[in-house]
Amino acid sequence: MLAIILVSFLVTGGIALYDHYEQSEKYNEQRLERKERAVKASLDYFLNQHGGYLSSDSLLYAFSDKVCELSDVHDLFIVMYDLSGNYLISANSDRMDSLQAPYQVNYTILKQLSTGSDRAVIKKNVGDRNFAYAYWRFKDIENKPIAITSVVYENSAIEGKDIFKFLVELGQSYILLFLLAALLAYLLSTYITKSLQEVEEKMRSVQLGTSNEPLKWNSDDEIGALVKEYNIMLKELERSASIIAREERESAWREMAKQVAHEIKNPLTPMKLRVQHLLRSWDDKTPDFENRLKAFVVSMSEQIDTLSHIANEFSNFAKMPKSNLEEFDVSELAKNVIEIFKRDEQVDIQLRIYALKTAMISADRDQTIRVFNNLITNAIQAIPSDKRGKIDLAIRGFKNRIIIRVNDNGTGVSDKSKIFVPNFTTKSTGTGLGLAMVKNIMTQSGGDVFFWSKPQKGASFYLMFDAVSKR
Repeated sequence: MLAIILVSFLVTGGIALYDHYEQSEKYNEQRLERKERAVKASLDYFLNQHGGYLSSDSLLYAFSDKVCELSDVHDLFIVMYDLSGNYLISANSDRMDSLQAPYQVNYTILKQLSTGSDRAVIKKNVGDRNFAYAYWRFKDIENKPIAITSVVYENSAIEGKDIFKFLVELGQSYILLFLLAALLAYLLSTYITKSLQEVEEKMRSVQLGTSNEPLKWNSDDEIGALVKEYNIMLKELERSASIIAREERESAWREMAKQVAHEIKNPLTPMKLRVQHLLRSWDDKTPDFENRLKAFVVSMSEQIDTLSHIANEFSNFAKMPKSNLEEFDVSELAKNVIEIFKRDEQVDIQLRIYALKTAMISADRDQTIRVFNNLITNAIQAIPSDKRGKIDLAIRGFKNRIIIRVNDNGTGVSDKSKIFVPNFTTKSTGTGLGLAMVKNIMTQSGGDVFFWSKPQKGASFYLMFDAVSKR
């Protein structure tokens, strides 16, 4: 609104200035023509009083006083030339130079008058003044030219004051209009923005999972339509949020149930095999049965404690247990875990420890057992049924780190980018939570896990722990 008023003022002022200069030029031209006609009429009248005929030689004597008289009456500088353009008479010869009136008429003017033109006009600036020089042929009663008459007219600049006055008055009007428009624009914008700010504050205070108050608007206008749509959206949002929250809770419980079931199921198969092997040793009356029984009791106790711990944590707070860091020798733990899996007749499992007096780490003992269980179980399941399985577990030290490698001769990892993503699995059965759980446990322990794999050449998983000096 303010821009339109400003532009209209500039356009109006520009048109007024342009019109002023156009009118001023026309005014001066018309005024010059009127004065010319008056001078012509006076000269013709004076000539008729002398019989209507004069020779060129008699002009100087007959018209000297008349030219001065007409110059004073019409406020013009009048000059008379002979037909060849030579100076004859002027109102005041001293002003010829100051007005730059020529003593010899320009050849172009003479040619223009001789070819039938009634008059010729040229314009010239003298200092800061503008003059018009008009020429015409002075004729006798028989219409024969006897001289060339010229008048020097100064173009009026008085009208410039009028346009300045007009622009000042126009500007004052527009300033008043501009202030009124600014006030109106401010009131309208304040009304609109205040309403929108109320809507904005309500929208900003919307919180999922809580009861949000709808907006109230009494007017049935555009903002009222906006408020109505907002209230409809708010109801839909609350309904959608309730559905999403319920689905998220159900999904979380399902996910947790899958993970707990996965963690409990992993050690059951090797435990069952170990029990069957111990029973067979009893039936065969194996001589070292007592030693085997002791080893069986130790390894089974650890696995049962782990399962019991998971079940207790799940029943207490329905979530996986937090890490309980303690210092222990990971090589001794690895030996006990391998004993569970060694009785699988289709897989050869070996443990190698390289140049380590001790492999003390700080981690959760039960969760570390679960890491070994997952990696070894995955390695066994990755080996084709028609192939003799080989699993190599190696422990070595590197600077202040303990690095454990679990290597197999299985089919390898097909999609390396999703290997640690929950619910991702390449097996026909399984939940895809094992390696994701391994990643989480290693992260909580301050360690890391990574792998190397080549299709049909097996895979190697590396566990990296910070070494702890034995006190």
